[in-house]
Amino acid sequence: MEDIIIRYRWPIIIGFILVTLFFGWQVPRATIQSDFETYIPETVPARINTAALEDVFGGSDMVMILFETEDVLNPATLKRVGKIARRLGRVKGVEQVLSLFDSKDIRGEDGMMIVDPAVKRLPKTPEQTEELRRRLRTNDLVYELVVSTDFTMTAIILTLDQEIEDQAIIDEINTIIADFPGDETVRLGGMPQTRASLSRDIGRDFIFLMPLALALMIVILLISFRQVRGVLLPFSVVIMSVLFAMGLQVMMGWEMTILAILLPVMMIAIANNYGIHLVARYQELNGSDGFESREDLVKQVVSSMKSPILLTGLTTIAGILGLLSHILIPAKRLGVMAAIGITFALLVSLLFLPAVMSLLKRPECDMATRGKQRFSFERNLLRAGRVVARHPKRVIATVTVITVALAAGVSWLKVDSNVINFFPRKHATRVTAGIINENFGGSENLAVMIEGDIKDPAILKRLDKYARDLEQLPDVGSVTSLATAIKAMSRALNDPDEPGYDRIPDSRQAVAQYLELYNMSGDPDDFEKIVDFNYEHAQMMITLRNPDASAIRAVVAVIEDMTAGDPAVKFIGGASMVTAELSDIVVRGQMIALAVAIAVIAIMLMIMFRSPTAGILAAIPLIVAIVLVFGLMGCLGIRLDIATAMLSSIMIGVGVDYTIHFLWRYRSERQAGRDYSAAVVNTLTTTGRGIAFNALSVIIGFGALMVSLFPPIRFFGFLVVMSIFSCVIGALALVPALCLVFKPRFLEPQQ
Repeated sequence: MEDIIIRYRWPIIIGFILVTLFFGWQVPRATIQSDFETYIPETVPARINTAALEDVFGGSDMVMILFETEDVLNPATLKRVGKIARRLGRVKGVEQVLSLFDSKDIRGEDGMMIVDPAVKRLPKTPEQTEELRRRLRTNDLVYELVVSTDFTMTAIILTLDQEIEDQAIIDEINTIIADFPGDETVRLGGMPQTRASLSRDIGRDFIFLMPLALALMIVILLISFRQVRGVLLPFSVVIMSVLFAMGLQVMMGWEMTILAILLPVMMIAIANNYGIHLVARYQELNGSDGFESREDLVKQVVSSMKSPILLTGLTTIAGILGLLSHILIPAKRLGVMAAIGITFALLVSLLFLPAVMSLLKRPECDMATRGKQRFSFERNLLRAGRVVARHPKRVIATVTVITVALAAGVSWLKVDSNVINFFPRKHATRVTAGIINENFGGSENLAVMIEGDIKDPAILKRLDKYARDLEQLPDVGSVTSLATAIKAMSRALNDPDEPGYDRIPDSRQAVAQYLELYNMSGDPDDFEKIVDFNYEHAQMMITLRNPDASAIRAVVAVIEDMTAGDPAVKFIGGASMVTAELSDIVVRGQMIALAVAIAVIAIMLMIMFRSPTAGILAAIPLIVAIVLVFGLMGCLGIRLDIATAMLSSIMIGVGVDYTIHFLWRYRSERQAGRDYSAAVVNTLTTTGRGIAFNALSVIIGFGALMVSLFPPIRFFGFLVVMSIFSCVIGALALVPALCLVFKPRFLEPQQ
């Protein structure tokens, strides 16, 4: 292999450059996908049920435009809201507009049902304003739905076509609002607004984090090697791998997601590992004699490092491919892209870098390799090696105590799949969602599909009972169904002292008559979101004040319990069901990916070192790091979400490298005849230097994520830093101590 690289170095260099340019040319065509519903497979029940509801009742995406002022019933505010609502009703893609001027006021006059807008005309006197306030308070179709209880806020609710682009409709809404200026504070909420904000912030994160991670990488390489070539060689691997992986993702037609932000940073942090070990070995051998030419030096570097680099690369790929067992679609794609990118980085490191190194002039002997002039970094590694060699049992005991202490935090770990929590607390999108939850019944929704004769009083009475019971739950904001409208009609047609007041009629004929009377004064399309044209399907719509997955599951459990045995109730769907399902998927995917990654890596090491003990020994520091990190998450209140769920596979794939490099060099030292303590000390002061530089570069690379716009990405960056720190301590302290105490046979000199 070494001779081939030297012989064909120019074709190798030119070939890799051309491949990189080809794939890098594709990167500007990347698009962003921020719809969390598409992150889970279409075969998941929550997506199937939600799609079935949308097929019958149309799109369920809603934008809420909130107007806040001292009293929204003042004429100026009402006039502005009315004009904006009318303009929005003419926008292509808006299926329905609901505001004070579109919601209905159902009342009776002289035995007739009158259906008027909730606000038919603007009040001109304080008396008219108070009369309007009184009527709105008694209107179940308006109060706490489009106007707050204190009348300081009102909403325009838009139901959108499923095909409309989020950013396009948000831009159109903002343009219309700007065309009708006023003194009110205006906020936008709802899932389309959330997705548009998410897409915009993902783009900003991508543009900001990549240059930052690259800049930090340059600094750490310069500090580590103190040579221009020590910076440029590993850095070239990073650039080529990032462009290759990102370009390939575009060519495969995969869109950028919130998780795709991690891909370039992963490449930056991981792809330079192999180049770092090559440069560190080059500097080590450059300080010794016996090499007549630079080609001979490069051949020896490749000969001594190709096996451990290839082995660590394969285990990293295997660990990250554990994400293929994840149910989340972006997680699978991240695993595939990262694995392919790392494979390319391996090829660049083992072929391209040696080819370039063979063309460079051999540098002067490095300070780091001179025994009398060691840097403080190497002296610290020497001290650490001596401490481990003298007190291996104390090292094992200390790590065990810390691990057991933090393990208690695992029981406090919570799961979070709410997309709103991806924004900082003061972000406009998150603030608006909180206002909606507090004043308008909630920003999350569930829907129950009902099939049968919807005009049947028995079905309507059950829907009414379900609504009354559900509204007693603290996490439920409002419940709306055809029964809600029928009861409003009964109040209009009956006096309070009559038996039919505020009740579902006892006969189907009476229900049909109510609806016929409504159609004479109102619009039949008013109910298109809660019942179909033939009155064969209906939905009970439930808004939730608490978007946490645990609260959603609790409400779903109540619904399932109260509707058990009801033949008309077919299934539960809605965006909140998708959120709850996503939460379960995150947990299951985390556990499966974790088990698969550890098992695959352990088996690979057993085969490569030809010993079952090798797999067990390599797994120990990984398991310790996993317990420490997840325990730390529980103690600090960092939740497991779709970003932090990627942690285990990445940690295992990267963290095992350090143990492999240590074991490979330690075995060589033992085979060279050194005793146990000397083998540990010598390994830590040679290969340990590359391990430390490697870990430092990974920590710096992922550390860039801690300035992300998204809190979960920031937490992910922090947790990767802690996990890599745990893994490197395991490789440089725990594994050497285990080797000294248990003396594994596969590391002993061959007889």
